[in-house]
Amino acid sequence: MKKDLVDILACPACKHHPLELQVEREAAGEVVEGKLVCHGCKAVYVIEDGIPNLLPPD
Repeated sequence: MKKDLVDILACPACKHHPLELQVEREAAGEVVEGKLVCHGCKAVYVIEDGIPNLLPPD
């Protein structure tokens, strides 16, 4: 996932708050492992193999 994409993402669950990127591993300037966190509703979206799972939590 490219770091620039965080600037245009909003939380899928609450739809109002931006997401904070927490990088665990990156390669070639892209995030490979990490998470996106919403400080509004506390939802956490995991990034695995460079792909963020942006499905709202149940």
